[in-house]
Amino acid sequence: MSIYKDPSMLEEGLFLKQLFDRYYARLVYFSAQIVGSKEAAEDIAQDAFIKCWNQREEIDKHELAIKSYLYSTVKHASLNAVRHQKVKANYAMHVNHMSVTEESLDEAIIFSEVLAELHHALDTLPESCQRISRMGYLEEMKNGEIAEELGISINTVKTQKQRALQLLRLKLKPGLYTFLLLMNQ
Repeated sequence: MSIYKDPSMLEEGLFLKQLFDRYYARLVYFSAQIVGSKEAAEDIAQDAFIKCWNQREEIDKHELAIKSYLYSTVKHASLNAVRHQKVKANYAMHVNHMSVTEESLDEAIIFSEVLAELHHALDTLPESCQRISRMGYLEEMKNGEIAEELGISINTVKTQKQRALQLLRLKLKPGLYTFLLLMNQ
């Protein structure tokens, strides 16, 4: 007796296994070219198959469409991993160069509080404004990168960022709002 109650689940599972056998190594190699680490690339490729399985109802069942979906998923996850590594490296470099003095600790506390307020204000925005603002202001992505990742036009990104700034102006203290504007330059 099958572990699947629905025979179509067994067929989908076998199809996914065939796709995994055919594309996993290729996807790992592709991702490793971007992230520079085989281990990270393996995780990214595995996550792409899990995402594909979880979204199997929305994805076209044609193998070429699934292949395209897998490569696109791996590309975006790999680029996000590289961005995350850059953020971590910049933070580590900043921390290593900061001399630990009473003044620098006070500045670190103030900076943390400002970022916490900013995160709190961003959480109150509509979801589309929130996501685009986080990508633009906190992850330092360019408008074109945001548009490509979200599959929207650059004008939509600009409009949503402008809308977010208008809403944040009402929610943030003037000094915090100015800080946000300076982060954007």
